[in-house]
Amino acid sequence: MKTKQLGIRTIQHIGIPTADLGRSQRFYKSLGFTNVMSSGFEHNGAQGKVAMMRSGEVTIEIYQLPDSEFELIRQRKIGVIDHIAFDVPDIDRAFQYLKENKFAIVEDGPVYLPFWKNGCKYFNILGPNGERIEFNQILEA
Repeated sequence: MKTKQLGIRTIQHIGIPTADLGRSQRFYKSLGFTNVMSSGFEHNGAQGKVAMMRSGEVTIEIYQLPDSEFELIRQRKIGVIDHIAFDVPDIDRAFQYLKENKFAIVEDGPVYLPFWKNGCKYFNILGPNGERIEFNQILEA
């Protein structure tokens, strides 16, 4: 497979689940990260929250699922890395390419989130060990 087909430019972020978003934000701030984006999101009909923390070229997504999903977080062992996200210039093209090549795609299509100024779209595939690999496009307009 040729990576130019997907247009992967860089690792966009690393996602880390947390049981206490404020505590995690303070921790990463103490390491020199700054909050560059905060938002809420819907998960199984309830509200979760997220913060993107950045230091130099490194972005970490820390997110807290809704209280109703707390047990899910515990089962995943809080603090483990949840996914690696690749930045792509055309999310629809990347989705189509991976679908045509029979990758194990988690979502039915790219999903919109109200993150960043104009939102973003993402989808995940599963790697050979069950790891989630996210493809993400921050929308320009």
